[in-house]
Amino acid sequence: MSARVRVTLVVAALAALAAALVAGATVLSAEEVPRPDDVTGPAQPRPGRPTLVLDLGVRADAEARDLRRAAVLYEGGRDREAGRLFARHDSLEAKLGSAFVAWPESLSRIEQVGALYPRSALAQLHLGLARYWAGEGGAITAWREARDVEPDTPYAVFANDLLHPEFAPGIPILVSAAAFPPGLEERSPAEQLAELRKRAAAGSLDAQLLYGTAMQRLGRTISEGRVFDLAARMYPDEAEALVAAAIGRYAKERPVEAFSRLGPLTRRFRQAATVRFHLGLLLLWQRDVKAARRQLRLAVAAEPGSRLAEEAHRYLEALG
Repeated sequence: MSARVRVTLVVAALAALAAALVAGATVLSAEEVPRPDDVTGPAQPRPGRPTLVLDLGVRADAEARDLRRAAVLYEGGRDREAGRLFARHDSLEAKLGSAFVAWPESLSRIEQVGALYPRSALAQLHLGLARYWAGEGGAITAWREARDVEPDTPYAVFANDLLHPEFAPGIPILVSAAAFPPGLEERSPAEQLAELRKRAAAGSLDAQLLYGTAMQRLGRTISEGRVFDLAARMYPDEAEALVAAAIGRYAKERPVEAFSRLGPLTRRFRQAATVRFHLGLLLLWQRDVKAARRQLRLAVAAEPGSRLAEEAHRYLEALG
């Protein structure tokens, strides 16, 4: 199974097209995940090595570069080279990388790391992955811990994907009509993020939506929700702000919180493509393709030629 390494770019295209959402792209399928895990784990160890998930956000320091490179080497089976890079550092990411390189003899070491860092989503996610690959129980318990102890992290998002393989992976990303600040694309991800944060603090709706979307792409779902909720309070009559607040409430274990906010907006803002588009997006995450198609078509009809209409067209073409 390939490693999951993320070099975050705050400026990015839409995360995935509808075909990918419908097909799914998580590390385990719904049939593979044992339920309940604490009673019966997989009958046999899985072949190969557990997935390694390293998300270093917008970091660009020497350690982050080493860890990203090491994870790519691990994915390619070049364990000796990966191990040398992991061994240069003493961070939790490096410790886990070194342990995964030594798989399967390192299971007890990974268990120790999980015990030493019970409040780390990173540690608990990888503890669950190691248990699952080893054919032992307790994987789902560890993934739940990863989701709950540090919910505002990409590791919690990934753990929740494993807990809910029946949904599309990741989180739905807001598509805003706001134009990205000119010239910012050439700057580093860290500089982009700092500038977006600064602009959001000034209070304009566009700036808040762009910053909230950046938080989404970083897997910072709690921070994203706070930004979008603030935008909705400041701009209670703006469809985009209210849609963003609804998207920010989406959770695979509680999807009704988002749908119950979006539904009434279809009556209040009948000609707003953003409402129909994002309702369609959430329906895709639920894999309700028929209903999603209808909402995407309504988004195109509401504002022909708009950016959202174009994005809706892309989804409809992929679904077709």
